[in-house]
Amino acid sequence: MKLMQEKLAKYDAPQKAKALGVYPYFRKIESDQDTEVLINGKKVLMFGSNSYLGLTNHPKIKEAAIAAIRKYGTGCAGSRFLNGTLDIHEELEHRLAKFVGKEEAIIYSTGFQVNLGVVSCVTGRGDYILWDELDHASIIEGRRLSFSTPLKYHHNDMQSLEEQLRHCEPDKVKLIVTDGVFSMEGDVANLPEIVRLAKKYNAAVMVDEAHGIGVFGRDGRGTCDHFGVSDDVDLIMGTFSKSLASLGGFIATDKVTANYLRHNSRSYIFSASITPASTAAVGAALDIMESEPERIAHLWDVTNYALEGFRRIGCEIGNTCTPIIPLFIRDNEKTFRVTRDLFDEGIFVNPVVAPAVAPKDTLIRFSLMATHTFKQVDIALEKIEKCFKRLEIIK
Repeated sequence: MKLMQEKLAKYDAPQKAKALGVYPYFRKIESDQDTEVLINGKKVLMFGSNSYLGLTNHPKIKEAAIAAIRKYGTGCAGSRFLNGTLDIHEELEHRLAKFVGKEEAIIYSTGFQVNLGVVSCVTGRGDYILWDELDHASIIEGRRLSFSTPLKYHHNDMQSLEEQLRHCEPDKVKLIVTDGVFSMEGDVANLPEIVRLAKKYNAAVMVDEAHGIGVFGRDGRGTCDHFGVSDDVDLIMGTFSKSLASLGGFIATDKVTANYLRHNSRSYIFSASITPASTAAVGAALDIMESEPERIAHLWDVTNYALEGFRRIGCEIGNTCTPIIPLFIRDNEKTFRVTRDLFDEGIFVNPVVAPAVAPKDTLIRFSLMATHTFKQVDIALEKIEKCFKRLEIIK
């Protein structure tokens, strides 16, 4: 065995979890991504999806994707920079820019590539990137690729952010990057205060709306719209793989910044274009999101119903106020065991364990869709209470 393989062979956490029968990853789904899915021939209720509006199997979106394949084929065979720009790419960019209130938008092939390619290149040597300690991994990777000085502030702690801003040289570029909705904890960034501090210290602001679009704001425009700060946020990022039922992502900003990104963002320039089917699916999802406000209304109704239910049975859910509900376990082994037990009971949830979080912060991530019913939530609450009591997570 070569030295590289010898080193990598020491990583045996998955093997240990499999031996204990609690390995929770790569569960093969044999059906569409609905509130009920089929795994190994067994029907289970899906409470682990990011499809907040429940659109991934909507017939209009499927039809739009199929029509795009018929017209453009299955791929673009190149990057947007060279031979991979389609007219529907530009049409969607114009629509997204208008949707979030910016001059221009740029489509990337994945949401991860947006954060990687934007955060890494809009600041340079001598500049500063200020980031929330619970920002998404894609933001962290973008920050690592940047030549700027990174300054981490405590989660949603505005005093900590201001202390870091004070450390910055006044005449250098400062970029504050934050999730709008934090993907594991489900809490919301204090955008009004972030914007106030940005103005005070002449900093720019970038907000990751991956989990905010389709959930917050007018017609699902996101947390920036919800707080009325869209004009004050310099860069608004979003993904297509959640509420918009597709794959890809975008950054929306002013013309000057967009021009720079189109010619300098490496994950944009050197990646193949988003597929025609994915592009058309986003447009159809936007149509539905804007024409069916009752979807978002029901998502909030079922979210508030679930939040009340979890509080009633004694679960620790932190500061969430969104369809992302963390059920804190605070023990790695119990988190794996309860995930397995819930699956055996017909409930699909996602475990979040160390090293993704500290061992004392392990949790079950329970997420809701607009297509969930109150009855399905009641079933989940009953099963979760049963399994949590069995493992003495709640009394």
